[in-house]
Amino acid sequence: MFLIQEILVSSEIFKRKFVCNLDKCKGACCWEGDYGAPVSDHEIPLIKASLEEVYNLLEEENKIRIKETNGVVFDQSIKGNVTPLMRDGSCAFLFKDANGTATCSFEKVHTNGKSDFKKPLSCHLYPIRVNKNDETGFEALNYDEWDICNAACKLGEELSVPVFRFVKEALIRAYGIEFYEELEGVYEQLVKP
Repeated sequence: MFLIQEILVSSEIFKRKFVCNLDKCKGACCWEGDYGAPVSDHEIPLIKASLEEVYNLLEEENKIRIKETNGVVFDQSIKGNVTPLMRDGSCAFLFKDANGTATCSFEKVHTNGKSDFKKPLSCHLYPIRVNKNDETGFEALNYDEWDICNAACKLGEELSVPVFRFVKEALIRAYGIEFYEELEGVYEQLVKP
């Protein structure tokens, strides 16, 4: 672990390689798992502000589920807010493209210039998970290994892209450019012969 700007950073995000391979996994992280995408308190109004545009992309069943929950639910298992899930376990904000690949409605609306909200930061940072220790006050960035991402690990190895570089935009969004530059500095020290 490294301590960077009061944040504990796992060495795994430097050592492990990762590049999403949607041709292989079809975005399985959007329908697998035990709960929806973690959502911070400051993201809730951004989600609500995006709903009208998001609804245009979704099936009626998804719209109903989102309206029932107002776009966010509290999950007791993680003691935090998450995106609502459908009966099949998929994120309510997911829709599938013509190839059957899961697509985030928030990201699509953002890409089309109709919202400033890209998607929940927890999704944007994946495969990095943020863990907060309420007792110590420390925040930790950890690599989340999941077998559905084996193709992403393989592609990351082929392209030699460490996890932290794969999620560069999300890290800058969350912690700023200076934090990211410090990550680059640590990485350069780790890979020096």
